[in-house]
Parts: sequence; C-alpha cells; structure tokens
Amino acid sequence: MGFNKIKKNPFVLQSLKTMFLRIVGIVTLFGFSLFLTHNYDPKIIGQYDFIRMVLLVLSSICVLGTDQSILYFTGILKSTNETQKLKSIYKKIIVLIFVLCLLVLIVFFSIGSNRIAVFFNDKSTYLLMTKAIIALFFYSITLFNTETIRALDKIYIAELFRNTFKYVFVIIGAVVLFHYHQETYLVDTFLIGFVPLSIITTIIIFRLFKKQKNDSILLNDTNPFSYSFIAHKSYPMAISNLAIFLMMTFDVVFLKKLKGDETVAYYAVAMKLVSILFMINNSVYISVSLKIAQHYTDKNRTELLKALKHSARIIVLLTLPVVLFVCLFSENILYFFGENYTQGKQALLILMVGQLMASFFGVSAIYLNMTGRQSIFQIVLIFAVLVNLILNIILIPIYSLTGAAIAFVSSLLFWNIVTAIIIYKKDKVVVLFH
Repeated sequence: MGFNKIKKNPFVLQSLKTMFLRIVGIVTLFGFSLFLTHNYDPKIIGQYDFIRMVLLVLSSICVLGTDQSILYFTGILKSTNETQKLKSIYKKIIVLIFVLCLLVLIVFFSIGSNRIAVFFNDKSTYLLMTKAIIALFFYSITLFNTETIRALDKIYIAELFRNTFKYVFVIIGAVVLFHYHQETYLVDTFLIGFVPLSIITTIIIFRLFKKQKNDSILLNDTNPFSYSFIAHKSYPMAISNLAIFLMMTFDVVFLKKLKGDETVAYYAVAMKLVSILFMINNSVYISVSLKIAQHYTDKNRTELLKALKHSARIIVLLTLPVVLFVCLFSENILYFFGENYTQGKQALLILMVGQLMASFFGVSAIYLNMTGRQSIFQIVLIFAVLVNLILNIILIPIYSLTGAAIAFVSSLLFWNIVTAIIIYKKDKVVVLFH
C-alpha cells in the first residue's frame, strides 16, 4: 500500500529517484576517498581538499547564483509558457561567468605570491591556488551547466553529472598517478578534468535547446531578461551561496594555517560523512524548488503548504537513521579510512547532530530564494558568516577539529532558526517538521 502511494505521488517518487542517484554519487565519492586515504599521503589529500573548497568559494562568486536563478527563471517561464527564452538567458549568463572569472584572476595576481605565502606560512599554496584560478572558468561552467540541464527537465542526467561524472576524470587520474608514483599531481589531475566536463555539458545543453522551437523575439531589445535583470535577480543567491561556502571554508583555511594539511585531511573525511546529509537535503531542495516558485507565483497557497510539509517530513525521516548509524559506529567508520582519521571522531559527532537539528527547519532557504526574498536570506547569512568566522578564530587554535565543527554547527543553526522565524512572521507559513 505504501509503495502504491509513493508511485502515485510524483514529488515523493522524484525525490527518491534523485536520492538514489545521489547515493550512487556518495558511494563513488567515498570509494575514491578510501582509495586516497589508504594510498596517498595525508598532506597531498589535505591540499586536494583545500583546493576543492577554494573552488567552491570562488565559483560561487563567478557563477553569481545563476545555478539557482536558472531554476527560478524556469519556474516563472513555465508559468507563462515561455521556456524557449532559456537559451537567450543561458548565453548571457555564460558571458557573465567569463567576465567574473577574468576579474577574479586579475585580483588574485594583484594580491601577489608574498601575501598569500605569509598568510598560510607556506610558499606552495600560491602555486596551488594559481592552478585552481586558471581552471575556475571550466569549473564554474560545469556547475552552471549541470543546473541548466536540470532546468531543461533532464533531472537525472544533471544528477549524474553533479554527483558521479564529475569525479570520473580525477578517479582515473589518481589511479594512474598512484601506479606511476606521481601522487603529487593529484590536484592538477582534479583541475584538468573540468575542461572536458565543461565541454560535454555544453554540448548536451545546446542539443536540448535544438529540441525547443525558435523564438525570434528573443534577440531584440524587448527581451526582459537583460544582463542587468539576470544579475539583479541572481546576485542575492550568489551571496547566499558564497556565505554558505565560506562557512564550509573558514574552518578548512584556519585548520590549514594553524594545524597543517594533514589536519585538513582528517576534518575533510568527517565533512564528507556529513555530506550524506547535505545530499539528502539537496535532493529534496531540487525536487521542491520549481514547485515553490510556481505555486507562489500562481498564489496557490494550498499546494505550496503541501509541498513544504512533504519536503520537511522527507528530510527529517531520511536524515534521522543516517545520523543514528554514523554516531553509533563513528570510530569504526573513521578507522576504516585509516587509524589517524579517528582524530576527527568528536568533530564528526558534533557535525552529525547539528545537521540533524538543522533538518527540522525544512526548506526555509529554498522558500526565500524561490519567492523573491533572496535579499532577506542574504542578510541572515552574512550574520551567520560573521558568527562562523569569529567562532573559528576563537575555537580552532584551542580545540582544533572540534572547534571547527562547533563553529560550523553554531552558524548553521543560527541561520536556520532566524530564517524560519522570518518566514512565519511574513507569510504565516510553517516550514518546520510537523
């Protein structure tokens, strides 16, 4: 009977299919992580994880929130049956991303190698970051293309690229490097992989656009989706993304600066385990985001509340068993990666429990972003970033990994609580699990 209900509910069915693909991605990531921790020096792994976080932060600036706004634009265009306008929007966003990547490159070189070497107490960090920033455009395009594929209703293809395919090149490369004893080139292999990924995803998108009917009006000046309009609607989402990634990066930066690359590697394993919960949340976010935008635009409060209620329940019910399992067997799980990785046990427990508590706040962030309140969420997150930064500065020198975990969880709960209160006060909508 339960299975029949799931089959009849497209939202739940899509969430579960998306979840399955994300689980495949998580299994791939963890398999790769196990290979690295058993065959690569923790220092090299720490550099790899550091560069991953650098790219996340910088790409959130360069993508300018368009990976989320493309879904927002799609929700609006579906309401007016004008989805063919996406092609014009896509081309303009590509230009914006290129310009911003170029600006980041100029700013980075203007900072200079000496300042970066002094901050990190490590001369090699400048070279690593230089390579990352050169690859930034291809990385950003891959991220944006993945969400554009999703906007074009190819959700499962998007999920495969987002969670599995993007690791293929670095996995193959890491195995080859290990075979030839050239492990120090791991970061280079990771970065180079985004060149073919960006090309492949772009080809897929233009093939999908070909299936849509042409709209000659799109090329004239009456098109409301101008560069300024796209940037205006997207940049609050960019700031939101940047704030979230900064909260995930401050701890890595300060751990690298104060405790070394090895400590970054130990903490990264704990964060990857917590990423299982991020995966659960994001799969529901993606499934519900277009529905929220459509129902809110159509002023269909009944369906809007139903979507929020279902999504909150799914998040909690799927999060709880994962948290219980990981907490009960935390030491054994970490030991599986290597004896030294058990140093992250306390941090892992804090991160897991914190994420469980955050799951009770449903899809509050997505609700604000999909209902035109991006600027409100942006302000909340700016304060959360300040909380995170202050706590990292205070706690990491004293408590190392545990301090980083406390700082992350504190800022995570801060913005979830504040956001839920704002939504209730403005719309009398309860996003919490109930």
